[in-house]
Amino acid sequence: MTLVSMTPLAALPSPTTAVWQLGPVPLRAYALCIVAGIVIACLVTEHRLRQRGVAPGAVLDIAVWAVPTGIIGARIYHVVTSPEKYFGTGGDPWKAFAIWEGGLGIWGAVAGGAVGAWIAARQLGIPLTVVADALAPGLPLAQAVGRLGNWFNNELYGGRTTLPWGLEIHRMDPDNPGHALRDDANQPILEPGLYHPTFAYEALWNLGVAGLVFALDRRFRFGRGRAFALYVMGYTAGRFWIELMRTDEANRILGLRLNVWTAGLVFVGALIYFLRVRGPREYLIPVPTPASGPAGDGGDVSQVDLSATGKGAPTATPAGYRVVDEEQFTAYRERGVLPDAPGAPAADDRSTGPQDGDTDDRTTDTDADDRPSGADSGDGPAGADRSAGAAGRSTDRDS
Repeated sequence: MTLVSMTPLAALPSPTTAVWQLGPVPLRAYALCIVAGIVIACLVTEHRLRQRGVAPGAVLDIAVWAVPTGIIGARIYHVVTSPEKYFGTGGDPWKAFAIWEGGLGIWGAVAGGAVGAWIAARQLGIPLTVVADALAPGLPLAQAVGRLGNWFNNELYGGRTTLPWGLEIHRMDPDNPGHALRDDANQPILEPGLYHPTFAYEALWNLGVAGLVFALDRRFRFGRGRAFALYVMGYTAGRFWIELMRTDEANRILGLRLNVWTAGLVFVGALIYFLRVRGPREYLIPVPTPASGPAGDGGDVSQVDLSATGKGAPTATPAGYRVVDEEQFTAYRERGVLPDAPGAPAADDRSTGPQDGDTDDRTTDTDADDRPSGADSGDGPAGADRSAGAAGRSTDRDS
């Protein structure tokens, strides 16, 4: 075997710069990739939440809580699982707050983001499972974009390879973070050989997970958080084998990287949830904010004004939401028909007149002696008009 035969025919380059200065403000590629991923996840989630009946803009209220708590959770996970960098010999505890230098764990990001999403969902009156299922295909898309930041940072690569897609890695300058170290001729210094681009493998895997979740959720219409559980299973399955390829420093348990164990345990937990939890997809109908003025005459709680709402679509932030099935949601969106509130008598029972000796003030005539002059009994024209009006109201309720 000659030296020429060992030389790869192609290679993937890596950037030499990961930080640019905009005046006094540093623009970090890693942060920009994370922000772009968050925007993509929000757009996907917003679209899917609207399909389930949530008012426009709810994803921003959720992101206000979920993004900061997700970043905090990601940093906490990184610091806890790599404490020697901050609290060991020669460590600097204040560096634990320097998130711009890298070090965010996806496991902590998901856990912290879930706490923030739960807080926001409670404030909005949205079940957390609805938010999770809406987010399920958007989150792996965000992760795929975020992994591009590792490419700019020349980090999270695997072992040596001679494959055509082997990655060139620059030796980064510790005294000038975000820039490649340069030789006397001002040329960037490359590490010897080529390496597996494990961050690219994960990005491609995440794109596949997003497509899988979208396709299966569209086919089986998962509910109660099962679409999110499917995402977790898909992501951790890929992270398990990709983590085995990585060569960067990491704490180990029984010879395996900590994240390998984490991926395996999280996969089992998501699988158990997916298999045990059952239920149809949840849809939401807004509970309108109570009006400050007196209700109008002849109001009917089983109808909404379609001309004002556009086929039942909410146009303002509601007071809360009711969980309904797909058939009830379709009737609400297409005809404005609100389903009966839980525990209320059925619409047919309300429109059939007195029950068990009760008096229905809407359909029972008053005593003939109390009627004004000219008012006949139900046999006359006036009585017929009242009967027709009562029948019309009953028909409207059942429509």
